[in-house]
Amino acid sequence: MVLAHGFGCDQQMWRLVAPSFEATHRVVLFDHVGAGGSDLSAFDHTRHARLEGYAGDVVEIIDALGTGPVTFVGHSVSAMIGVLAARARPELFDRLLLVGPSPRYIDDGDYRGGFTQEEIDELLETMDDNYLGWSAHIAPVIMGVPDRPDLGEELTASFCRTDPALARRFARTTFLSDNRADLPEVRTPALVVQCREDVIAPFEVGEYVRDHLPNSDFAVLDAVGHCPNLSAPDQLVAAMKAYLRT
Repeated sequence: MVLAHGFGCDQQMWRLVAPSFEATHRVVLFDHVGAGGSDLSAFDHTRHARLEGYAGDVVEIIDALGTGPVTFVGHSVSAMIGVLAARARPELFDRLLLVGPSPRYIDDGDYRGGFTQEEIDELLETMDDNYLGWSAHIAPVIMGVPDRPDLGEELTASFCRTDPALARRFARTTFLSDNRADLPEVRTPALVVQCREDVIAPFEVGEYVRDHLPNSDFAVLDAVGHCPNLSAPDQLVAAMKAYLRT
């Protein structure tokens, strides 16, 4: 089981989930380049300007492990990274567990991604002007559990540990991506995990991913926010285990 973290996070975001699978899986955690303890010199401005570059990194990790096919668990942007990796090398993936996926964050006609183009432009501009201030403001909003300020503070600290220059580049790659056309091309069985309220990946987005992945199931957590791996780990683990038993 390979677990991949979302934007602004690192592998520590899985600490409340990963132990539940250690008895049944070889659990592999890693940091995307630019995050956590990754080698910053490995960042390639061309390769990592598109999510396909990060998907290529995932493929290299699985190839290096030599134990595929794997169960891939991707949170937030890593859900789409997993989709792209499974499309490119389907033989490496047994199942995809996609937590809070979004193929496009920007509204487009009848598609509701949750943000207007103007809102994303403003978000990216604010990041460029004051990344640390942006982190302190946006992290509690993303976490979505004001009654648990400790979780918002943890996510803020995670954002602030990320190299600001690389974080800004990853944010542009993430929030300007459009991977809707990739979903129908993926044949790997997938579980779409959706929180009932999520400011980053609204409910309609989860339904869209479910409807456009040919071999997918849908699990709704009675949770609020974009990071159930921290705010509702027991629910997330239960949904994952229920799916893996099928």
